[in-house]
Amino acid sequence: MPPIDRRRFLANTGRLEPGAAAGASLLASPARAKGVSPNEKITLGVVGIRGRGHLLAMGFALRGDCQVAYMADCDQRMFGTTASKGYMRFTPPELGRLPRIEGVEKAQGKAPKAVTDFRRVLDDKSVDAVVTGTPDHWHVLVTVWACQAGKHVYVEKPVSWNVWEGRKMVEAARKHNRIVQAGMQQRSCPLQPQIKQLLDDGTLGKILYVRLNRYGRRAPVPKSKTPLKIPDTVDYNLWLGPAKDLPLYRTKLHYDWHWVWNTGNGEMGNWGPHLIDDCRNVVFRDKADLPVRCIAGGGRLGWDDAGETPNTHFVYYDTGTVPVICDVHNLPRKAGERGSDVYRPRRTRGFLIIECEGGYYAGGRGGGAAYDKDGKKIKKLSGDGGRGHIPNFIQAVRSGKPEDLEADIEKGHLSSAWCHVGNLSWQVGRPYRKEEALERVKGYKPWADVLDQFHAHLEANEIDASKADIKLGSMLEIDPKAEALTGPSATPEAKALWTGHARGYRKPFVIPETI
Repeated sequence: MPPIDRRRFLANTGRLEPGAAAGASLLASPARAKGVSPNEKITLGVVGIRGRGHLLAMGFALRGDCQVAYMADCDQRMFGTTASKGYMRFTPPELGRLPRIEGVEKAQGKAPKAVTDFRRVLDDKSVDAVVTGTPDHWHVLVTVWACQAGKHVYVEKPVSWNVWEGRKMVEAARKHNRIVQAGMQQRSCPLQPQIKQLLDDGTLGKILYVRLNRYGRRAPVPKSKTPLKIPDTVDYNLWLGPAKDLPLYRTKLHYDWHWVWNTGNGEMGNWGPHLIDDCRNVVFRDKADLPVRCIAGGGRLGWDDAGETPNTHFVYYDTGTVPVICDVHNLPRKAGERGSDVYRPRRTRGFLIIECEGGYYAGGRGGGAAYDKDGKKIKKLSGDGGRGHIPNFIQAVRSGKPEDLEADIEKGHLSSAWCHVGNLSWQVGRPYRKEEALERVKGYKPWADVLDQFHAHLEANEIDASKADIKLGSMLEIDPKAEALTGPSATPEAKALWTGHARGYRKPFVIPETI
């Protein structure tokens, strides 16, 4: 689609340019900046309503103490289509089958306004908070502009598209004294304190290392020989926002943006924030900001498709204390099978495995168990998957105290940044050799194990490692306090990926250097 004519665009939306919006009109503080009375409903606008955003809209609408006043999406089809079946289990069936706007109306008794430009939400002084379920590349601008407009924010993971962006979100929240919750809902799950207690009471002994695994099967992204024709229902200029206007050789616009670097962060950015955040919370108690070193490997293997990000990705994080290995892949357990792989040493699909001197903990979302050294279960733990996360956000909006949040934006930023670092190492990588990979983390058995498992996984999927396009990343050296690369790894290419300058930001959707 050709770019929208500026004069016609502004006439249709009644809006300033985004650059101007970040200035005078958005800096007015709302009347209820210091908290919302328990007797008043909290008014929200939800931005990006196709999948996760629609689920969040229903979550807030069903509470009774909130009012979803706006549902914003730059694709007008979202206002008339039926909710995805995958989300029906989270809402009453009779509401889940309704079109998005109608479902929210039935849930709260009043229809939200449907708008294609979310900046209309920012202009409305009656709106207390913005909830964003947009693609990754829009998270930072929605959050920064909303904070400047005096709104509180609930932002989905990963909260940012790169490391530098995440810090800008923290700066915006602090400068404008806004409540900003990261969508890492396991922070509000009762399972988390149980794991902490298990680790503290001496049952398992000293922590040796952590394995984070996400083995979830996916299909290739269908590839087209000609660029995708953007539907007329989409304001594509707004959909792109800060991202580059590049031809898309996939067959659909939505969701598959995850697997393209211009707009997404791959599986490491999709599931990785949950894995990393669990680890940072229960193992490090948020005292590990960024790792001091990181190296990654893997590739987009076995597929000839329109995706760019790795479908098999392993990362080693040197924290200076407890080592962490994260391993994600999307291929099946074996060629021709439908099932996903398991963490072979423990025969588990749990995504958090904490290896200790006296045994280990293995679990996933909402539950897990402790085992002794012989693999005998000694204690079962359970939770609810984070149902308290929306109530926690509402509580903090009412109190006006960021410290009431379970997943304040700084926690979300740091957990997302670990994922970006893992991606960055892979992006600046070179052709993989197992011998070189072993030398990079010399003498560390869990790293040797993950490499052996990687090769076994390729063999099971009938992929010849000697012919596959596999990368071994650079060993990044990081200054956690400065949030910067250091040493030989601080190449111009790596620093440009760290800040987003490798892509640039499409005007006028530019993230300000100074908040």
